[in-house]
Amino acid sequence: MIQSVDSNGRGQQGPPDLTELFKKFGNGAPSGKGIKGIIGIVMLVLLVWGAFSAFYTVQPEQRAVVKRFGEVVGITDPGLQFKIPFGIDQVQHVATERVLKQEFGFRTQGTSASGRTAYSDQKFEDESLMLTGDLNMIVVEWVVQYRIEDPIKFLYEMREPTRTLRDISESVMRRIVGNMLGSAVLTVGRVEIQQKARGEIQDIMDGYNAGIRINTVEMQDVVPPPAVQPAFNEVNEARQERERMINEAQKRVNQEIPNAEGTALRTVAEAEGYATERVNRALGESARFSAVLAEYLQAPEVTRSRLYLETINEVLPKIGQVLVVQDGQMSPLPLLDINRRARNAGDDE
Repeated sequence: MIQSVDSNGRGQQGPPDLTELFKKFGNGAPSGKGIKGIIGIVMLVLLVWGAFSAFYTVQPEQRAVVKRFGEVVGITDPGLQFKIPFGIDQVQHVATERVLKQEFGFRTQGTSASGRTAYSDQKFEDESLMLTGDLNMIVVEWVVQYRIEDPIKFLYEMREPTRTLRDISESVMRRIVGNMLGSAVLTVGRVEIQQKARGEIQDIMDGYNAGIRINTVEMQDVVPPPAVQPAFNEVNEARQERERMINEAQKRVNQEIPNAEGTALRTVAEAEGYATERVNRALGESARFSAVLAEYLQAPEVTRSRLYLETINEVLPKIGQVLVVQDGQMSPLPLLDINRRARNAGDDE
């Protein structure tokens, strides 16, 4: 039994080569016994071929498309399956559950001894070198991950669906990058580019009925060409310095404005408190004056004496020394130091 497998994971089974079998049994004209022997061998071969070609296995990540006389009759799920032998039913396996990918601008060579992914040293500038909207050259490397959603459409709607997907992906990416500024592509535009590219590629493939579902479009490295790398680094450093200064200024603004607002609110609150205090004090003094006036009208002499004594009581503690003089002569009494006496009285307490 002969089995062939193509690059897309599709396999076919074919009949054995009977020519080789006949060569093994002589070259001359066959005799009667020879004819019977050949017929027996042919029957045995057909029996073995039918037994082996009646069953096939579909792997867990695959689906099998069954054709009968060239017409698609169904899709089978993973497991051991039966088909009509002798080449009547033909089976093509499609990896529908496997996530496939198309790489642009680089190639993966496998895994190194340290466990890291190894990449080819070859440059694919014909895929990655692009022109941006501001007429700058830029190197863009990206990956398109997809899955075969409909195996029948994938096999029979297009001649080379994977090649078509590659051409469409490159065309869409070049158009999107060509409509954007180089600085945006290098910095903040990656997410937007990935989302737009995935949507447009999916729409085009759906229009072709390719049976392919785009999972993600991931941009890997986005850098300027090596010839202008030093100049780009200088521009990038200047841009970062500008962003740093803007961030510091914004930080200062965020600090100063709340401080100024807090100072203004505190000043307003202090002014309102001072105004309330002055008003209340004025109201209290006016009420006190009214009460003293009422007492004065009832007993002028007593009220006058009380006011005089209260005033003396407030003034004398502020006087340093008092000299007692009688008829222009200093009294033999010692000097009266009111402040000292007040301090001594405070210490005694």
